[in-house]
Amino acid sequence: MHERTHSEIGAASSAENIFEVPPRDPDEKRKKDDQPNVPPARYPSRSGSSKYDFVKVKVWLGENADHYYVLSRFLLSRMLTVTKIPNHVAIKIALELKKLLVDNSLLDVSQSDLEANLFKLMERRGYGEEYINRYKMMTRFHHQRVPLVILVCGTACTGKSTVATQLAQRLNLPNVLHTDMVHELIRTSTDAPLTSTPVWARDFNSPEELIKEFCRECRIVRKGLAGDLKKAMKDGKPIIIEGIHLDPSIYLMDEEKKDSIDKSAEEPENKILGSQENNPDIAKNCSSEKGTSQAEESSSSQAEESKHATDPPLASSETKEKKMPNETELQNTTAIKKEKTAADPITIPIVLRMAEFDHKALLEEWIATRAIGDKSLMQDRQKLINNLKTIQDYLCSFKPQGIHVVNISASTFTQTLDSLHNYLLQCIEHGVSDASKAEKLAQEN
Repeated sequence: MHERTHSEIGAASSAENIFEVPPRDPDEKRKKDDQPNVPPARYPSRSGSSKYDFVKVKVWLGENADHYYVLSRFLLSRMLTVTKIPNHVAIKIALELKKLLVDNSLLDVSQSDLEANLFKLMERRGYGEEYINRYKMMTRFHHQRVPLVILVCGTACTGKSTVATQLAQRLNLPNVLHTDMVHELIRTSTDAPLTSTPVWARDFNSPEELIKEFCRECRIVRKGLAGDLKKAMKDGKPIIIEGIHLDPSIYLMDEEKKDSIDKSAEEPENKILGSQENNPDIAKNCSSEKGTSQAEESSSSQAEESKHATDPPLASSETKEKKMPNETELQNTTAIKKEKTAADPITIPIVLRMAEFDHKALLEEWIATRAIGDKSLMQDRQKLINNLKTIQDYLCSFKPQGIHVVNISASTFTQTLDSLHNYLLQCIEHGVSDASKAEKLAQEN
């Protein structure tokens, strides 16, 4: 019997394996990819990922290219959505830009080159000058870090939470605060005079008494929001606040307070203090500014005392009186310059209202769901509806003062969101323009 060597056995086994497994066409994968039903690999999959996401593109900022950030398709598409480009188109444009840069080995580009290529892709898809200008405006807005506060006011069942959430998605604003949560936290964790029964569910002798109590609770909630608002102003981050405990007059008063301080910057200090005493909220809000001004005055007075102590004894009181106005004028001008360098916040109050018939039907259904644990709500249903209507009329009364009042309807909700999107972009554009003018004046001075 013939015995086979190890090499012969290995050759036979390999031959058997060859005959058992049919030969594989090396071009099989390419042919499979060329089938019309299978999309090319360059398009994103259903999960939204792409092979281009694994390649980093550095975008350099500044004249000397000192800083850079890594390009993100997701963030870019969100930025394009802010300009009112549809979301699915924004995703395609972002992918086309990333593909263009990677395929041409442009892994280190400047911001200007990136935007030039982006604008060409936008124009190619029919989103030309109007959308490009919006993109540039929003870029300046984020670069200048202009504080933005959007207030979505209204009574129950007017769609405040839905509108605030939708606007946050459209404008790429992640911070949304709800006054109901703030009200409940203040009521349960502090000694603030707030009751568990909502203001619109209580008995009042007159509509004026109801509005007075409503405004009082709104001021308490405003103090509870002070920390979030201060952080937003300091960091230049946008914020949306929605809820029933929003009184536009409080925020209008803040704006008027700033204007009055700007106009009276050259007036005596006792007039400003008198206006703050008449308005306790203004005095509290200005406490930090007042403290800094007093510190500056004390330091300047000490400097004056040391200066006059070294003056010759023949220096008369008339010469001292002539020096004092000049120094106070210099202090006022430096204070004005400091105020101009800081970007003024953009505060946009919006009041939502609904047709009386539709609103009443929603309120009755809403009250019925909340009355499961509280039978008094069912018994005084008409009183609750009347109280909520009184609050809504009060909020809408600020329309002559420039508050944007929006009619909400289920049949035209999408159109209403589009209109609000346009309105907010216009307000942001005005705020960015004012901030740019203030910055130029500060540089000139």
